[in-house]
Amino acid sequence: MEKTSLVILAAGMGSRFGGLKQIEPMGPNGEAIIDYSVFDAKRAGFDRAVVIIKHEIEKEFRELVGKRLEKMIDVDYAFQEVNKVPDWFEIPKDRTRPWGTAHAILCAKDHIPGRFAVINSDDFYGQSGYKVLYDYLAKENKTCMVGFTLENTISENGTVNRGVCTLDENSYLTGVVETMGIDRNSGIPLDSIVSMNMWGFNHSFLDILDGKLEAFLKNLKNPLKDEVYLPIVVDEEIKAGRDSVKVLRSTDKWYGVTYREDKEMVKNALASLIAEGKYPEKLF
Repeated sequence: MEKTSLVILAAGMGSRFGGLKQIEPMGPNGEAIIDYSVFDAKRAGFDRAVVIIKHEIEKEFRELVGKRLEKMIDVDYAFQEVNKVPDWFEIPKDRTRPWGTAHAILCAKDHIPGRFAVINSDDFYGQSGYKVLYDYLAKENKTCMVGFTLENTISENGTVNRGVCTLDENSYLTGVVETMGIDRNSGIPLDSIVSMNMWGFNHSFLDILDGKLEAFLKNLKNPLKDEVYLPIVVDEEIKAGRDSVKVLRSTDKWYGVTYREDKEMVKNALASLIAEGKYPEKLF
């Protein structure tokens, strides 16, 4: 039976947060958001986790988070580095940052044996998203995305950037508009469906990413800053008629740490979910 992998994007540093928010303690026993993500994914049916990090945080990450994750699920590590590019490409002088989220997934290509989901390490998605995502991949094995209601993704401590989605009558994605500076008073309907970078793909999508990265590197406009983003790749495939993306719905509230002030809100939310019996007091 084909295994289903959870690919976790954890290479970013979180500049607005001011540190490694991937490993910031949130739960009552020092659990990070990523611990709850893996717990939910395992409970939904996922078989393994592939964590994408940078070599520079490997030791700290493995010690503070990895040992815990390995108690719940089979864990593999991949590393996103600026030099992980095709042999023919000459890395621009002074380029230090990697090449975006699509590149990150390709850095994990050798660790992904079959269908897979992609999430951010610092987003708390809730239980329902993992369940609908796993079930759809297991049954259909086609590209999908978990959509959240905008109202359930707004921070009380500042504005947020969201991919506001348009859907057809059958809940297939027709477009994503990256919208900056959203709050409750931005004029965007609060019942709009937004993308929180929670995707599902079959294994052949990795070949599509390979082609996209090659085209991207051949057409760099700003060699020091340009990146190739996963949502843009998906959007291009939809518009070209080469793929269709089913939008699955999450009924849960999303929590994240865009700002340091968000930390207490996330901790309080987790405490409430534990009190309701949705999570055990200790995950491990």
